[in-house]
Amino acid sequence: MDVAWTVKYITEFLGTAILIILGNGAVANVELKGTKGHASGWLTIAIGYGMGVMIPALMFGNVSGNHINPAFTLGLALSDYFPWEHVAPYILAQLLGAMAGQAVVVATHHPYYLQTENPNAILGSFSTISAVDGGTEKTRKAAWINGFINEFFGSFVLFLGAMAMTKNYFGAELISQLTDYGYEATAAANQVAPYTTGSLAVAHIGLGFLVMALVTSLGGPTGPGLNPARDLGPRILHALLPTSVLGEHKGDSKWWYAWVPVIAPILAAITAVALYKLLYN
Repeated sequence: MDVAWTVKYITEFLGTAILIILGNGAVANVELKGTKGHASGWLTIAIGYGMGVMIPALMFGNVSGNHINPAFTLGLALSDYFPWEHVAPYILAQLLGAMAGQAVVVATHHPYYLQTENPNAILGSFSTISAVDGGTEKTRKAAWINGFINEFFGSFVLFLGAMAMTKNYFGAELISQLTDYGYEATAAANQVAPYTTGSLAVAHIGLGFLVMALVTSLGGPTGPGLNPARDLGPRILHALLPTSVLGEHKGDSKWWYAWVPVIAPILAAITAVALYKLLYN
């Protein structure tokens, strides 16, 4: 599908917004007092985030590549899978999309923010929080270390899985062979599309299940973030919104921890995409 880059930027905005609406919407449903899903459990959050990745992938995978993640965009660019001139617009679109999606979550859950008395429950519906954070200076180092390890390895599995699923799907080898014989890549893909699009759709569904599995297996320590935009955009909004919107128990935005869910996924993406390229390209 050949579309203008402006459309791709808009698509990244929309895809990231949908990710946050479905993902953080599920968190808000579980964590905020008074909702019908209150205290319904971690599995609700895992399903929300799994669908939050799967649905945009099925909607937009053949439009913008459905990065919806600055770390993935940077990792792809550093391994020559994505043009550098479009990195900044993609990241800006993803960050703004995350903020817009979070604004929708706040608007739909506003009465329940006002009822919630736990500041961590409120912040947790925006961004990640380390489970070992005890609210004191002494626990910050442990939160940094455990959070970084968790975010790095969770993100590594996510990005390596995303590369493998979307590039090694059944039929990808045929497209590669056609390009080797001189067909332009888009033309080759169009030739075999009737035989490969189903397999690529299955890959996108598999990606959603991968995220769901990561949330259930590695989500306990930090959330997890696995995505700088998913954490940073909503955290910025949390800092900006007044107590009249989020309630008197809003609390602080824990900026001391904010570098972890930004830096760790970026390093993981660079490593995972480079490893994929080394092994399979």
